[in-house]
Amino acid sequence: MHKHHNGLKTAALFGVLWAVLLGLGAVIGTGTRSVAPIWIMALVGVGTTAYGYWNSDKIAIRSMHAYPVTEAQAPQLYQIVRELSVRANQPMPAIYVSPTMAPNAFATGRNPRNAAVCCTEGILQLLDARELRGVLGHELMHVYNRDILTSSVAAAVAGVITSVGQMLLYFGGGDRRNANPLATIAMALLAPFAASLIQLAISRTREYDADEDGSSLTGDPLALASALRKIERGVQLVPLPQEQKIVNTSHLMIANPFRASAMTKLFATHPPMQERIERLERMAGRSSLE
Repeated sequence: MHKHHNGLKTAALFGVLWAVLLGLGAVIGTGTRSVAPIWIMALVGVGTTAYGYWNSDKIAIRSMHAYPVTEAQAPQLYQIVRELSVRANQPMPAIYVSPTMAPNAFATGRNPRNAAVCCTEGILQLLDARELRGVLGHELMHVYNRDILTSSVAAAVAGVITSVGQMLLYFGGGDRRNANPLATIAMALLAPFAASLIQLAISRTREYDADEDGSSLTGDPLALASALRKIERGVQLVPLPQEQKIVNTSHLMIANPFRASAMTKLFATHPPMQERIERLERMAGRSSLE
């Protein structure tokens, strides 16, 4: 279901991310004649990311204090998720509700057989059935597209780059006779910043994919566009607290759960809401002409 250019963009961003990592390795190799530190940090990054990837559903559910619901407790939610799962020929995920009035939703899990969908109480009250269906289509596509794996790999590489950059900054480039100290400092400062921006760009690209693919699944892009408008207003009225555990899982949510500011917009894991809405409206226009 992916738009071809979005897949290419993600691949290109990963290429740049790995290029930054190799550049750091070259700086370390020049200064110390050994790249052992970068391999050590890579192994640590892979280990911690593997744990997070394997337990992504539990970590996200716990961060939102979500509780499981039965079909008797949330019949509409079950009906929509079951219909979309059948349409996508995928297994039914576990369903949770988070006890907060902040309107948001997310889906997580390492694969469709180990997936969970979570809606906040706020979003269930805010949206009508059609809009909720649009949101759930978006969230399920994150699981079907294996976006948890994509974001985990991006986070692992970015984390290694940040750690190695800090090592360079605090411990220098090794043999001062073979290393340019200014270049070492510049690399130590700029590489983590670049890695963070690339990681954010990958997250934003996957959001566009989920918008498009989810709308293809539901056949109703305007429903998601309407939901996003309501959610954006709702988040401004009832934002989530910027606790670290919520910040760590905020990239999974349908919308940035924090109140917008100039700084949060720069480092947001989601594309601008108005741009997402306009893309969905164009998608609906194309569908009506076919």
